[in-house]
Amino acid sequence: MAERRNGCLIGCLVAGVLGVGLLALLGFGIFAFVGAADESMVDRQVYDSVKTGDAESEVRAKLPEGDNFITDALKGGGPAQPAGATCVWYAIADDSAGSGAEDVFRFCFKDGKLAQKSAYRSS
Repeated sequence: MAERRNGCLIGCLVAGVLGVGLLALLGFGIFAFVGAADESMVDRQVYDSVKTGDAESEVRAKLPEGDNFITDALKGGGPAQPAGATCVWYAIADDSAGSGAEDVFRFCFKDGKLAQKSAYRSS
């Protein structure tokens, strides 16, 4: 009888530890997703404040890191990228259209300068 109680106690303890571990993983996942979402958004004021020809370092200093699984989904559509340019994509932080499509800001850099900035609806 004592062995049966010990087995039940051990089983309950293992289930409890696993439950707490799963809750911790879920919390970490939510935290990581929210952080990635924040890193993939830019306010219109930032977009408006930079001009083509501005130094790449100055423009990038105003932008979040932005290279994650969320921004990968924004890369469809938009105008043709300048040849030889490196581009970064962001969702518009203050987008309130609610149409289901995502409004996108794209910044393209070439030769240390902002070569092109574009605002468009992703496909």
